[in-house]
Amino acid sequence: MKLGGKVAIITGGSRGIGRAIALALAREGAGVVVNYVAAAASAAEVVAAIRAAGGQAVEVQGDVGDLSHHGRILAAAVERFGRLDILVNNAGMARRQPFLEATAEAWDEVTGVNLKGVYFLSQAAARVMAAQRSGKIVNISSVHDRLPMPANSIYCIAKAGMVMLTKSLALELADHGIQVNCVSPGAIATDENKDRLDDPVFLAKILEKIPSRRIGTVEDVTGAVVLLASSEADYVTGATLYVDGGMLLH
Repeated sequence: MKLGGKVAIITGGSRGIGRAIALALAREGAGVVVNYVAAAASAAEVVAAIRAAGGQAVEVQGDVGDLSHHGRILAAAVERFGRLDILVNNAGMARRQPFLEATAEAWDEVTGVNLKGVYFLSQAAARVMAAQRSGKIVNISSVHDRLPMPANSIYCIAKAGMVMLTKSLALELADHGIQVNCVSPGAIATDENKDRLDDPVFLAKILEKIPSRRIGTVEDVTGAVVLLASSEADYVTGATLYVDGGMLLH
């Protein structure tokens, strides 16, 4: 197993891509902290599935956008497992608003989770990792860190900021033995978007933009995350890996 003896926090780990990442890291031997905001039952189900498969996991409630919650998210790893090796900044949110109607409240909410929260949770995690002289931070962004999306400018701007955040943290943390990288998924099938992808008109429109001519799976994303979280990527830092079937080639 690639992550035997390691401990990982996955923010937004109760559903969708975050859930898949939590399960994948556990399969590779990591003890897993599943962070959630409101979906307590879903987080408990992920933890139960990991334990049923012989792994170790615990759930912890906390809003990444609220810096006062960061302490308990970190404590769930350090107090339960005694260390922290991997932080996957997966939690994210969007508030669709046309630019001419966008509000300061939406700006604060979206950037608070997608950028400010990621920055300061990474800082707290890196302080633990620096004492160990090793660690991995993997940020989950989106192809929309490069590809603008109508009526979602705040989200796109925040995700673009995450790419520079990744590079900046990678530069400063290299001396501490910590690698920081980013995974940017394209169109990925999850329970949250199943209804839209079941619409043949919508699906055909999306597939026209993807050279691989298929929608990605959560396993496509988890493979990239496992790689970057493992010792196989010890010489990779500051990179953004696009898991998009070639969408950005257009």
